[in-house]
Amino acid sequence: MSKTNAKESPKESFEESLQALEALVRQLESGEKGLEDSLQLFEKGIGLAKTLTKRLEEAKTKVELLTKENGKVQKRTYSERD
Repeated sequence: MSKTNAKESPKESFEESLQALEALVRQLESGEKGLEDSLQLFEKGIGLAKTLTKRLEEAKTKVELLTKENGKVQKRTYSERD
């Protein structure tokens, strides 16, 4: 049995990765897969979830850096943007 690659393709967008994770969840929730297949899907899903979380954190950091003024992060609502 080959091990499922838990990493996303570098060319895959955030949205594509999220859709892939949602598809894995649907497969697991269906209950149609056996134990081994379910474990492989779960492992792949955990990898995607970690990657997506990392990308969200990176985006948050980037937004904070872009909105820094005078050394402080200025919290703004979307409607307050320039």
